[in-house]
This record gives sequence, C-alpha cells and structure tokens, in this order.
Amino acid sequence: MRTLAGVSGSAAMAGALVDPIVEPVVIVDEAATTSSAGILIPILLILLLGVALSGGSETVMER
Repeated sequence: MRTLAGVSGSAAMAGALVDPIVEPVVIVDEAATTSSAGILIPILLILLLGVALSGGSETVMER
C-alpha cells in the first residue's frame, strides 16, 4: 500500500505550474490593390497628349 501511495503521489507532482511554450501563428495578409491606380496612368497620358496638342502652334501678329 505504501508503494502505491508513493507512485501516485510522484505522478501528481510531475507537472509544473509553468505556462506552456506556444509558438505564435504568423498570418500574412496581402495588401489589397486599389482600383484607382489602374486608371491614373491613362488619365495622365490623355492630359499630356492634350497639353502637347494645344501648345504646338504659334501665331505671328502683323502690325
């Protein structure tokens, strides 16, 4: 009976009161693309073309 109490007593003391080591889960969140970025380049090209076409002529005034 004494050995049974000794075995069960040591098994109960086997665990410690220390928090278990848990590795953090890494979640990779990809950045969402904005829809305005795709329209920006064509708008800039149209504006550049408009400026190039409007500033191309010079007129000479006679007195």
